[in-house]
Amino acid sequence: MAGRVNCFKCRHFYITWEKYFQRGCRAHGIKTMDIPSAVVRRISGLECQSFEPREKKGGIKGNNDENA
Repeated sequence: MAGRVNCFKCRHFYITWEKYFQRGCRAHGIKTMDIPSAVVRRISGLECQSFEPREKKGGIKGNNDENA
């Protein structure tokens, strides 16, 4: 399905480090062993409406030193 939400790319997704509730969603306030968007879909019958893409973190830009 094209409309599936990828929680791993959502800013609300986080790892809880709890043994039985390893994945969480801050937007929905849930912790689960499953992917949070799957829980939302199973309970409501709709795809998650809270998805927001993660912001890209700055990385190493390369060795383009102007002083070299």
